[in-house]
Amino acid sequence: MRHIKQAIRGVGWMAFLRATTRGLAFVRLAILARVLDPFQFGIYGIASLILALLEIFTETGVNVVLVQSKGKITDYLNTAWVVSIFRGILISLLMIALSYPASLFFKSRESFGIIIFLSIVPFLRGFINPMIVNFQKELEFNKEFYLRSSVFLIDTLVSVGLGIITKSAYCLAFGLLIGVVLEIFLSFYFVKPTPSFEFDRSKLSYVMKGGKWMTFAGIFDYLFRNGDDMVVGRVLGASSLGLYQVAYKISTLPVSETGQVFNKVAFPLFSKISQNKEFLRSTFFKTLLVVSLFVFPFGILLFSFAGLLVPIALGEKWISAIPLVRTLSIFGIITSLQGPFYSLFLGVQRQNYVTFISFFSFFAVAVTIFPLIFNFGVMGAAYSVLLSSLLSFPLFVYGAFRILK
Repeated sequence: MRHIKQAIRGVGWMAFLRATTRGLAFVRLAILARVLDPFQFGIYGIASLILALLEIFTETGVNVVLVQSKGKITDYLNTAWVVSIFRGILISLLMIALSYPASLFFKSRESFGIIIFLSIVPFLRGFINPMIVNFQKELEFNKEFYLRSSVFLIDTLVSVGLGIITKSAYCLAFGLLIGVVLEIFLSFYFVKPTPSFEFDRSKLSYVMKGGKWMTFAGIFDYLFRNGDDMVVGRVLGASSLGLYQVAYKISTLPVSETGQVFNKVAFPLFSKISQNKEFLRSTFFKTLLVVSLFVFPFGILLFSFAGLLVPIALGEKWISAIPLVRTLSIFGIITSLQGPFYSLFLGVQRQNYVTFISFFSFFAVAVTIFPLIFNFGVMGAAYSVLLSSLLSFPLFVYGAFRILK
């Protein structure tokens, strides 16, 4: 019962956090959409794709394993920090090495410089105190709210301010960089204990063994969620990519963020009650029901009023994004409903389920996206991810049935 009370408070804090950060994100997007054009969003999107790709391919799954572990995070703190630092250095070097080939692949010379600039971000991220994951493990989401909202507020203010002054895509990269610097400071000043540069081989083995499935799951999930961006950027160009990514954010933001409020709390909660099958079953279905009651109204409203929302929020030059927003709003509903299943699988340490379904989703996109894009243009990418999410949903249901039967 204590965990349920903590979870209810956690949902409140996460709702407040998501409402704050997504509200700021919407304001930032609405302002910058009037300052920057789709091409500038596109070249920043290319740099973001490279950063996200390398972060996923070097994912260790440390945070998931720390939340799942029954012991104290402090036992693994130093080792996790050392791993994080070396991973950040590796990602930065790889970004620099891939900056020129990536700009050639996407046929965008302008993206070369911003990829180089963004390579500073993973290097700095490696120094964040891993102890902040304890907020999630112990359901202390009030503390996570203060940290995350502060970082995102500074990111937004810097991005918007520089965007208005420079009218350059670099404003987004610089805002992200300043946000990371602030997070490092806050994680050491306010989160205790702080790590030291010490390494324990046995603890590394435990963390890596538990996180290997999350590495593969992360790769396939990245390819599913970003493969469409890669194909759009490569085949249709940076302007189409910018249009598609902005439409994706607008259409999935209110729906997926509503789901994330509950999923962020559900994972550590399911982990804590995983030994009590009856309690786990009832809690899972209640979570799924509540998520459904929230995401369906948001998705339906977005689908119905996209024609009004897009010109008001983004301006007349984004009118062509309206059909994309409508299609992707349905995709947002489906992926939000998948969230409780992901939390359940992770909570009972079934990372292999997550990996298999992520692979299937990626495979479905890989098979459908090229013919759909060649026939329907940028709308084909939206059709591809929507179809893939529909095909993968029965696998989530089957996995949950096996766990909860």
